[in-house]
Amino acid sequence: MERNQIIGANFSFQHHSFRWTAENLRALGFDRMELWGIAPHLDLFHDSCGRLAEVKSILGDNGLTVRCFTPEQVLYPVNIASGDGAYRQASVERFMRAADLCAELGAPYLFLTPGRGFECESRETAWTHSVESVNRITAHARSLGVCCLLEPLQRVESNIVNTASELRTFWRSLDGDDIDVVLDVVAMATAGDSIAEYFEHFGARIAHVHIADGTPAGHFAWGDGNLPLHDHIAALRAHGFAGTLTFELFGNGSYAVDPVSAWRRCLAAITPLLHQADEA
Repeated sequence: MERNQIIGANFSFQHHSFRWTAENLRALGFDRMELWGIAPHLDLFHDSCGRLAEVKSILGDNGLTVRCFTPEQVLYPVNIASGDGAYRQASVERFMRAADLCAELGAPYLFLTPGRGFECESRETAWTHSVESVNRITAHARSLGVCCLLEPLQRVESNIVNTASELRTFWRSLDGDDIDVVLDVVAMATAGDSIAEYFEHFGARIAHVHIADGTPAGHFAWGDGNLPLHDHIAALRAHGFAGTLTFELFGNGSYAVDPVSAWRRCLAAITPLLHQADEA
């Protein structure tokens, strides 16, 4: 694995301006990023032409390109699998707009999760709604030359797809063969899965990895939890992972006070592991 497989992201930068965020990501050595679609950076509720032009200008000023656009879809009122038909339709339309934004940004990937159905309805109903919605979004994205990434969620976030095996079943039921997979090590840990199982199911279709520490949940900076992150990096290396990684830091919200320090800690922890790989 190479250092350039690690890309920046604006996770935990939401209380700083996008220009400040981009300047600091550049200073950390990044030239690519995962763009979390969060206000006030670029979200699905305030994506005016002027705002998009400003984001593109800031990216250009700092030599950054967008690897994937990841609209916030757990905390915000967006849910592509909702049991409320009008809400679900509006959510799908917002994600179609997100695909338009990907094309405008030159981002090759739009990041999707399965959403969440009503807990008082059957999982099968929620599953059907999610598959239908994902198919509509990916068809629109495909027409623009944008591919999609799909990530499972923790059970507290979704009642549709939580484990690697569930993701494989869901993934195989979708239209098209251009949807790649995200491995989130926190979601993996809470589901009781392993990196070996992910590669058994998806192989080279794993295009992106979210790295964070946890207990097992939490999405902490490296060292603030007890996940075996050294082992996870070694396993990714052993499976010949050729995609991208980034740090998805949330914790209890404190990282947003000084996100750069949290990112520096993560980079300091992972860099020696990559050097070991280079020397092997």
